[in-house]
Amino acid sequence: MPVTNDDLAALKAPDLDAFEAIAHKAYEGLPADFRALCKDLVIRVEDFPTEEVLKEMEAETDFDLLGLFQGIGMPFQSVQSSGTMPNMIWLYRRPILDYWAEHDETLGAVIAHVLIHEIGHHFGLSDDDMEAIERRAD
Repeated sequence: MPVTNDDLAALKAPDLDAFEAIAHKAYEGLPADFRALCKDLVIRVEDFPTEEVLKEMEAETDFDLLGLFQGIGMPFQSVQSSGTMPNMIWLYRRPILDYWAEHDETLGAVIAHVLIHEIGHHFGLSDDDMEAIERRAD
């Protein structure tokens, strides 16, 4: 089916709300046993990381970070961890959209990859473990 000018005019990047909906759908596509371990994990979507985060992560540009885990990873939690802020995964919409535009993957697949990677930090998983989970999510 040919693409019309009206089709092209209607195309636009998802806003924060639409992006968050895509992220929730990608999260629901992750293996159930993996998601079950994430019950207290908060997932947030913002356009960009804060200046403080960029500086802390030694990022060169606003587009260097696709996501970020902030908190105390499960292997490092203890009773003394109570009363702290919840563990959070940040997804950064604009850098993810920029990455997506340059690669041959669906936006949902890119978001799922970032989620798995950041949740993997929550669990203290290795890159090999995260790749195995990604294969199961496909």
